[in-house]
Amino acid sequence: MKQHSTQHNPHDAYIQFKRHEWSLLRDNVKLPLSELELFELQGINESLSMQEVVDIYLPLSRLLNLYVKARQYRHEVCDQFLNKKNDHIPYIIGIAGSVAVGKSTTARILQALLSRWPEHPKVELVTTDGFLRSNKELVARNIMHRKGFPESFDIKALVQFVADLKSGKEHVCAPIYSHLTYDILPDEKVCIDKPDIVILEGLNVLQSAINYPGLEHRVFVSDFVDFSIFVDADTKLLKQWYVQRFLKFREGAFTNPNAYFHSYSQMPENEAIDIAEKVWDEINGINLNENIRPTRERASLVLKKGANHQICNVKLRK
Repeated sequence: MKQHSTQHNPHDAYIQFKRHEWSLLRDNVKLPLSELELFELQGINESLSMQEVVDIYLPLSRLLNLYVKARQYRHEVCDQFLNKKNDHIPYIIGIAGSVAVGKSTTARILQALLSRWPEHPKVELVTTDGFLRSNKELVARNIMHRKGFPESFDIKALVQFVADLKSGKEHVCAPIYSHLTYDILPDEKVCIDKPDIVILEGLNVLQSAINYPGLEHRVFVSDFVDFSIFVDADTKLLKQWYVQRFLKFREGAFTNPNAYFHSYSQMPENEAIDIAEKVWDEINGINLNENIRPTRERASLVLKKGANHQICNVKLRK
């Protein structure tokens, strides 16, 4: 197989790959998704090509398969040493990044690809949005305007959820967040039973004690993650994608009378753009710079996007 030609700094924590170099690492792994399946997986404001999946996600799927198999072998060695069969412990993949960067699409594609490997067919996807505090509680705490910031999450419940997964607990449930009502669904949960892999996607997957200075609890989600991915892009692009997504929602989900932001579907487009830019500048952009992007260097792998959500380079921790 042809080797990549990138020159690496031996003192850098990451090996860096240009897009074509990374694509060579697919090693003839076949694409198990049809165009229809791919269309159903992409986000509201993304146009994901088959070539993107072949060049970027198939090599990543192959890498993760190797990591998972290695972890499974380690568990077998431990079982042999202890002369007993341990509980089924899932491999946890964390996906972090800004609002509107495309974390959800990355998570769904990886779920679809990884579930095709025979060694780990049961792959579950959970978003940390479900661990946001309810709107009622956010209002009571006077932090409704800080939704998405560390203090808006029930971090203890989130950590307990991940800890239960890693302890081999058989039946683990998480709350569900609705982007339509902009709130937690009080009577609904997603429950998973002994998965091979859990993909955990959210803004706060890689956050640690520095993001929760007043919290006595010193164990965080990142302590339980086996492999982490940070989806990155320049701030200018992120703001542009956020506004574009907002306008898409305005034409779609916001037209539902039950939508929390239904009123935005009634206003002129220029006013909607002004509101979206204001929300980015005063909330999402600040959260990105203060709490999300600083966690990037903790990731096992960084996917850097350019225009049109196309990944232009990949950084893999040594």
